[in-house]
Amino acid sequence: MATIRPFKAFRPEVSLAARCAALPYDVYNSTEARKEVDKEPLSFLAIDRPETQFEVGHDMYADDVYQKAHDLLWQRIDDGTYVQDSVPCFYVYEQTMNGRTQTGLVGCASVDDYINNVIKKHENTLERKEQDRIRHVDSCNAQTGPIFLGYRNNKEIDKTVEKIKYMQRPVYEFTSGDGTLNRVWVCADEDDVEKISDTFETIDSIYIADGHHRCASAVKVALKRRGEDPSPTGDKEYDFFLSVLFPENELMIMDYNRVVKDLNGLTDQEFMDKITEKYDVEEAGSDAVKPSGKYHVSMYMNDKWYKLVAKESVRIDDAVEGLDVSILQNEILGPVLGIKDPKNDSRIDFVGGIRGLKELERRCHEDMKVAFAMYPTAISELFAVADAGRLMPPKSTWFEPKLLSGLFIHAFEDDH
Repeated sequence: MATIRPFKAFRPEVSLAARCAALPYDVYNSTEARKEVDKEPLSFLAIDRPETQFEVGHDMYADDVYQKAHDLLWQRIDDGTYVQDSVPCFYVYEQTMNGRTQTGLVGCASVDDYINNVIKKHENTLERKEQDRIRHVDSCNAQTGPIFLGYRNNKEIDKTVEKIKYMQRPVYEFTSGDGTLNRVWVCADEDDVEKISDTFETIDSIYIADGHHRCASAVKVALKRRGEDPSPTGDKEYDFFLSVLFPENELMIMDYNRVVKDLNGLTDQEFMDKITEKYDVEEAGSDAVKPSGKYHVSMYMNDKWYKLVAKESVRIDDAVEGLDVSILQNEILGPVLGIKDPKNDSRIDFVGGIRGLKELERRCHEDMKVAFAMYPTAISELFAVADAGRLMPPKSTWFEPKLLSGLFIHAFEDDH
């Protein structure tokens, strides 16, 4: 069963929350991060991307860069930019984007639950991507970027969250740079805290929605510290990682679309003939058209949109192979277009659904030949893959809005 516990967060002083909060570190490249920090020096990106504090060209993985992240974080704690709650709390975090609201609980999840597969993953991680965050967390002596977790709907947790929102005013309420309204409530009441913790102990599965690399990094830091600790207990702050947990009815996966550079030597007609072997094809004209359901794909090529519906012969009753992204990969991208390893093939790129279908048209006019707009993977499909101990194909899910960094800091100790 899941162990989710409260913690004494370091949080921005109320008047500074909007200035401190930032989109996740991996949304930006180094140049973009520098521009954001130049525009707002209090942005948490200064800590999340500490190379912004050095001259251009400085090795972003040098020891002094990670030391700078530590120094800047604790300097902001010392100068009162960040203040710490006096008792362990949960936090209700609500985000509204484009008229849709999602509400999660901020708390700390157990490293052992990850190791024992109570917290389930659906993606592989890359060692090289983990190393940066391992060093960042270890150097800062704190976790600064929350992991996005999901769980099956639970009425008891829902009631407690609604009570907190009804009984209190939010401590933070601001619109972030991506247009998302962010609101936060503090849950410090002992009975509510105990109720939340006890209810999670009845839940047998938690799912990583987004943040697999941050999660794996947090676990590896914990294991490293256990090895260095003369008296490890399995119950220290480093044994838990910063998370925001959402019930499945609050979660929405957006489409994650594909654009391909060429037709692998095929003529346009030869390619269309290959498509019609696997999909029923209907020409839809020049107006962008979204897929309308599972097994539906929209394709854009030569200034025209097409509706594709997978034929019965390629539909598979399998948690992974039955995903729309798997069918497209296994029937078209791999055998027809020659993209065997989509993670590492430079001929394919992936476009998050937040950018819209016009972005697919733009890419086809600029540097790509054909685009595929996918029907979003369902939350139930993500849960089914994770429950089966399987992994999704790369770039199967896109979540919006992103969880902001710099609103909640989970420190391993209360001081440096």
